[in-house]
Amino acid sequence: MSSNFLYRSRAVRAMVLLHEEHLRRFVQTWRLALATSVRLLPTDDPAYASLGALGRHVLNAAGGYLVWMCEVLTLPDPAIRPAPDATAIVRDADDYVEHVLERWRAGPLREVSHEQLETPEYPSRWQTRYCIDSMLEHAVMHPIRHAFQLDELIKDR
Repeated sequence: MSSNFLYRSRAVRAMVLLHEEHLRRFVQTWRLALATSVRLLPTDDPAYASLGALGRHVLNAAGGYLVWMCEVLTLPDPAIRPAPDATAIVRDADDYVEHVLERWRAGPLREVSHEQLETPEYPSRWQTRYCIDSMLEHAVMHPIRHAFQLDELIKDR
């Protein structure tokens, strides 16, 4: 991604760039986990039902964070299509990642001011309250956390 995009807030610009970097890294790690037949630990969490489900979870969330921020800030809908299902995501992940990142780069957050980052807080879809800055940080950390988990499982093979 070119880093020459203009943003009203340098903090927003930094988070958008970091989100792209770490989402791409997650996909690389996830692909390695698929190639090495990593087994996820047993859990009742449907996001961990399979590597396909985990990939879909992370990629779908990447779009969902942007949709949520646009909704609460009353910005235009970023038009992110639904993520492919857990089976199709294995085949279609690269295309879907490019779609999601293109929507992030399309600029719905470019005019967000520094003042809008901290207040107010809004309830997320899972009811935790976030300000925009916190949701941007969450969007960056989510693929980092899951890539870390997969890295640990790959090392333990």
